[in-house]
Amino acid sequence: MAFIKIQNVVINTSYVVAVRLDNQTSLGEKSVSVLIATPKFSLFQWDTIAQDICHYEWIEFTGQAANALQDYFTSFNNVIDLLPQYQESNAV
Repeated sequence: MAFIKIQNVVINTSYVVAVRLDNQTSLGEKSVSVLIATPKFSLFQWDTIAQDICHYEWIEFTGQAANALQDYFTSFNNVIDLLPQYQESNAV
């Protein structure tokens, strides 16, 4: 488990489900979005766990925060790139 701090938000990386790099806001500003999954149940509800046990929320970052997150999630020290030579323009 690791924590990353972006401005006033601290994210437990164990709850990161997905990251959208190179997004844009509705105003055309560069953004990075992080999908967070947090458990909906308390420790006392283990025996009654339902199918939908997580709450999912996209958190969008812009500006310097987006740049820092993009650097973090594209670093080979943090994320394994399975297709390092892949480029979208080469997609068939």
